[in-house]
Amino acid sequence: MPDAHSLLLFIAAGLLLNLTPGPDVLYIVTRSLRSGTRAGIVAGFGITAGCFVHITAAALGVSALMAASTTAFTVLKWAGAAYLLWVGVRMLFSRASKDEQALAVAGADAAGPVGMKSVFLGGFWTNALNPKVALFFLAFVPQFIAPGTDNKPLAFFLLGVLFNFNAIFVNVAWALLAGWTARRVGLVQRGMHWLQRGAGALFVGFGFGLALADNPLAPPPVH
Repeated sequence: MPDAHSLLLFIAAGLLLNLTPGPDVLYIVTRSLRSGTRAGIVAGFGITAGCFVHITAAALGVSALMAASTTAFTVLKWAGAAYLLWVGVRMLFSRASKDEQALAVAGADAAGPVGMKSVFLGGFWTNALNPKVALFFLAFVPQFIAPGTDNKPLAFFLLGVLFNFNAIFVNVAWALLAGWTARRVGLVQRGMHWLQRGAGALFVGFGFGLALADNPLAPPPVH
């Protein structure tokens, strides 16, 4: 494990990176606005669970294989892009039910258990199917592992768990902020229909962006 200074730097960098808006943050905020704070928190835990997939894969070397294999990266990239596009299109063309609108306006803490399971799995797949998350861990975490570390996979996994643990607080904060906004801002409540479509358009954009992305860690072609 890194020394105290490096560990604090790792935590600070991780928190700043988690604060950066992306598909994960958008998913949490959208769920909080639409179905209440509890839904946003559950979405955040789903994203955290999906992140553990990448942490484990990277620690075991699977992500390194994906970084070196164009085929493996492309398969996961298209799966992730298809999922983001599917989520975005559903948001663009779906209508919030009266129950969901009432929950958002009242700031209630969510629908039934089936709805929460769906919210959790949505967050999980949003993260687990994004190869950029795997490549991020592969590029970011090793910088904080001392060169002389005997068990680098274990050090990688522990740092990844720490990163993910800290991310929980950021995700919950996003959910609380969005839930608070939905309860107090009448414009948000009245414009839920358009917010849903705006979020859908952003997800479609994320999907296309992922589909067009190249593997930044792939070895250069041999001429």
